[in-house]
Amino acid sequence: MSGRPVRVPRELSARGPAARRDAVRMVVGRRGSGAVAHHAFGELPALLRAGDVLVVNTSMTFPAAVDAVLEGAPGGTAVPVAPQGTAPGVPGVPGGTAADFPDGVPAAGAGGVPVVVHFSGRRDDGRWAVELRDPDGRGTTRARPGGPAGAVLALPRGERLVLREPLSPHGDRLWLASVSMADPVRYLHRYGRPIRYAYTERDHPLSAYRSVFSVPSPDGPGSAEMPSAARPFTAALVAALVRGGVQFAPLVLHTGVASAESHEPPYPERFAVPESTAWLVNAARAGGGRIVAVGTTAVRALESVADPAGRVRAGGGWTDLVVTPERGVRAVDGLLTGLHEPRASHLLMLEAVAGAPLLDAVYAGAVEQRYLWHEFGDVNLLLP
Repeated sequence: MSGRPVRVPRELSARGPAARRDAVRMVVGRRGSGAVAHHAFGELPALLRAGDVLVVNTSMTFPAAVDAVLEGAPGGTAVPVAPQGTAPGVPGVPGGTAADFPDGVPAAGAGGVPVVVHFSGRRDDGRWAVELRDPDGRGTTRARPGGPAGAVLALPRGERLVLREPLSPHGDRLWLASVSMADPVRYLHRYGRPIRYAYTERDHPLSAYRSVFSVPSPDGPGSAEMPSAARPFTAALVAALVRGGVQFAPLVLHTGVASAESHEPPYPERFAVPESTAWLVNAARAGGGRIVAVGTTAVRALESVADPAGRVRAGGGWTDLVVTPERGVRAVDGLLTGLHEPRASHLLMLEAVAGAPLLDAVYAGAVEQRYLWHEFGDVNLLLP
C-alpha cells in the first residue's frame, strides 16, 4: 500500500467459516471513480455485466499438516543427521540403502522434539518443500527455524522425512526434503489435516477448505493452503452469474505454504493455463469484456502467460512471477480477493490492479466497517 499500512485489530480475524458460504460481505472499489461501496457477496451478479469473465483457480486443497518428531533431544543433544545424498536410507525412498544408516533408522524416543510438518508442494525431482512449525498446545502452531540439513523426522506409521537443503538461499523457512512414503499424496490424505493458523478457533473438515470450483489435478497433489477467494461461491450463485452472461475460465495454480509471520514474496508455484481459457480471455478482451481474476493465484497464473499487449497463451510449468505496481498487470482488469495483512506481499499485486489511493480507501473502509480478515473472512472486489 502507500506506506500508511492500516492497523487491523486482532478481533477482525475470522475465527471460522460463515454459517453459509456466501454469507460474507464484500467491499467494492472502482479505480476509475475512486468510489468505495459495501455489498453482500450475493450481490456479485449485479456488479458484473454480460461479457465479463471470472478466472477461477480449480486447485483442490490437500491435508498438508502432519504431526512429526524431530529426532534428537532438547538442551543441546544433537539431532540425528542422515548422510548427504539423493535419499535417506529408509525403505521406500529411491536411492536409499541400509548402509546409509548402519545402526538403523533412529526411533522417535523421549529425546524427540514434537513438531508439525507443513507439506508445501512436490518438486519435479520427487522431493517435497516442507515447513517445520512448533505446536502451541491449542491445536495450532508457531514459527520455528528450519533445518539442519540431514535432520530426520519421524512421521506416523513409521515413515520418515529427511531435510536436505533450504528451498531458497534467501531464507530457511522452507526446506527440500526426501520422504519415505511410496505415495505421499495418499499418505497425506490418510494422516494429514488442513493447515490451521492461530487466529482460528478450532479444526474444520477438509471440505471447508475447498471451493465449488475445486477438482482433483493430475499434475500434482493440489494446494497446501486454500485458494480462498473462491470460497464464498455457491452453485446457485454461479448459475445466477451464468444467467447474466458472465463466463468462467478455469486455470490451475497449486499454492504452497504462506509465510504467515514473515510475509515473504511467493515462491515458485506450479500452474497450468489451458488453451480454452486463453482463447476465452482473449476473445472477451477483444469484445470489450472485463477479465476479473478470482484470487491472487489466478492473477499470478494468468499474468505468467500474458504478453506485454495482454494477449494470453496456453502454458504451464513453474512460475516465479511476482506482480508489483512497477510491473503492472497485462491481462487482468479486476480482482476478487480476500483481505490481506498490511505487510502481506500480495498487497503489491492489489496495488498493481487498483492503484495505491483506491487500495488505501478500500482497506480503511473495511476496518471502519468491521470486515473480517483471512481465509474464512470477507472479500474485496476491485473493478476498473
